[in-house]
Amino acid sequence: MPTESPTGKAVRSKRADAQRNQQTVLTAAAEVFVASGVDAPIRQIAARAGVGMATIYRHFPTRADLVTAVYHHQIEACAEAGPNLLDSSDSPFDALRQWIDLFVDFLVTKHGLADALQSDSDRFAALHTYFIDRLLPVSAQLLDAAVEAGEIRPGIQPYELMRGIGNLCVGRDDDPRYDPRRLIGLLLQGLRQPQSP
Repeated sequence: MPTESPTGKAVRSKRADAQRNQQTVLTAAAEVFVASGVDAPIRQIAARAGVGMATIYRHFPTRADLVTAVYHHQIEACAEAGPNLLDSSDSPFDALRQWIDLFVDFLVTKHGLADALQSDSDRFAALHTYFIDRLLPVSAQLLDAAVEAGEIRPGIQPYELMRGIGNLCVGRDDDPRYDPRRLIGLLLQGLRQPQSP
C-alpha cells in the first residue's frame, strides 16, 4: 500500500477544511436569508458562520454566486433527507410528513432566493430545472412507499403534490393570519387512505 507524503496529507486536509468552511457558510447564509432576506449584509453571514468576509468572497465572488449556491445546497439537503427519513421514521406516511415540513422550509427560503435571481434568467431556469429533477423522484419515492403501506390513496402525482404545496406557501408573505402549514396539514389528511369501520 503506498504511503502518503506529508504534502499530500496537507493538501487533502486543506481541501477538507475549505469544504467544511463552504458548507458552514452556506448553512449560515440560508439562516440569515430566512431571517433578514437575501440582501442581508455579507458581514452578517460571515459572523453567523464564524469566518472572515474574505473566506466568503473567495468561495462566492458575487452575491448571485452565493444565492445560487445556497439554493443548490438546500435542494441537495432536501433530496438527501427523503431516503433517510424513510429509513428512520415509524411509517412511510410519517416520513412523507416530515419531508414535506423540510420542503416547506426550503420553499419559504426559495421564494426570496428566486426573487434575487430573476434578473439572471438563465441561471434561474437552470436551478429550477435542477430543483424539479432532484426533488420530483424523492417525492415519488415517498408517495409510493406510503401507498404501498396502505397509508395514502393511490394516484397522487408527485408534481401535483409539490406544486400544490408550493402554491399554498406563496400566499404566506407577511400576513400573520395565514398559516400555510395548517392548510398543508389538511392536505395531508386528505391524502390518507380511509380506514374501514
